[in-house]
Amino acid sequence: MKPVILAGGTGSRLWPKSRAALPKQFLALTSEQTMLQETVTRLKGTDSESPIFICNDAHRFLVAEQLRIQNIAHDGILLEPVGRNTAPAIALAALHATKNGEDPILLVLAADHLIKDTPAFHLAIEKAEILARTGKLVTFGIVPDQPHTGYGYIKAGDGIDNGFVVDEFVEKPDLATAESYVSSGKYFWNSGMFMFKASRYLEELEKFNPDILSVCRDAIDTESADLDFIRVDADVFASCPDDSIDYAVMEKTDSAAMVPLDAGWSDVGSWSSLWETAEKDTRGNVIVGDAILEGVNNSYINAEQRLISVIGLDDVVVVETKDAIMVAHKDKVQNIKNVVNRLKAEKRPEFEFHREVFRPWGSYDSIDNGARFQVKRITVKPGEKLSVQMHHHRAEHWIVVSGTANVTIGEKTQLVTENESTYIPIGEVHALENPGKIPLELIEVQSGGYLGEDDIIRFSDRYGRTEKKDGKA
Repeated sequence: MKPVILAGGTGSRLWPKSRAALPKQFLALTSEQTMLQETVTRLKGTDSESPIFICNDAHRFLVAEQLRIQNIAHDGILLEPVGRNTAPAIALAALHATKNGEDPILLVLAADHLIKDTPAFHLAIEKAEILARTGKLVTFGIVPDQPHTGYGYIKAGDGIDNGFVVDEFVEKPDLATAESYVSSGKYFWNSGMFMFKASRYLEELEKFNPDILSVCRDAIDTESADLDFIRVDADVFASCPDDSIDYAVMEKTDSAAMVPLDAGWSDVGSWSSLWETAEKDTRGNVIVGDAILEGVNNSYINAEQRLISVIGLDDVVVVETKDAIMVAHKDKVQNIKNVVNRLKAEKRPEFEFHREVFRPWGSYDSIDNGARFQVKRITVKPGEKLSVQMHHHRAEHWIVVSGTANVTIGEKTQLVTENESTYIPIGEVHALENPGKIPLELIEVQSGGYLGEDDIIRFSDRYGRTEKKDGKA
């Protein structure tokens, strides 16, 4: 069995924690591990091979770094040049997995789900694998514990060994319909997790959506290795139709089967769902971080950096990050997407980035700024190096706080240690490297008439970004 882990979502309903550049699957929301790491960890104890990961090109270094931290082996990180939904993404994985004549059973998982009961999950996997070996396309139906209107449903048909034939998939219902579904005992939440032979998925995709399969075949024929990553031709893949696996295959095939799953599952689709699944105090509150509550009930409070005090409110969600605070009634958190859409339309940085931005070499935190200056705290991991670059509009002053910096300015290279500084004039080619064994921390003061992150020309870069202007080197 080969897991295929889909890590391409945006998680906009969990703003301000989840941003376009750092979606929820890369955040630690339910434990000390990120959701991506949890997804892999809960596979321990199953008879599974190293997973294939699928993610957006922009998130490739996040995936690689989170796997490296946990020493997680993988069979490639497939990069989607553009998002084309789950049917093409899974087709790429299936085609990649069968290139050498193998035909593994694929376990398709989302990287951002919560599953509390791992043994129950493993048992469901075993049952699904038996059905998948017979040629079934298996989905996991979540045993509902309430009439939820935020999920699609699967209606169970006739019973078969270890599961049911799928009678039909239904869209998200209104409350009255959801109540009738749950009371009937025949309907299950659609989890978005699947298991099938790679060849069977490709056969059914060719039957019902040959255009998707044709483009994906052409794309996988162009695959090439780049560090940990597997790239396909962007222009080829961009021509692929956009469709989910549900619409493209599962709702059309006569081979769909379902295995019930009762394992404390949640798609963590909103702040209210995080409240529902977390441990609460005696007043029904969930508190993460530094918070003082007075007369507060049934609320979710998440403080990242500062003290939050909430007084006399019930059923609220308060989330604080370094650069934003979100306050909502628990029943209205779905409307966060409207805020995110406004941030995007107004091209505000809070849509895409946190104040602290992660790069393959480390991170930078924009701690202050004005009309003609900006101050950042930069952390460079041991052995890593920023690109060789220059700026047209800004000069930079670097002050080393801890560690040792190997600094190149023009033709000169020098070591800069703690409490020492150096200056990079406008237009000067420069590079920064950490040659030491501990993280390098420095303060960067930028000054100039334009301080945008796109004022960067890369001449060389060990991470393959010389063709891009995607922010601080």
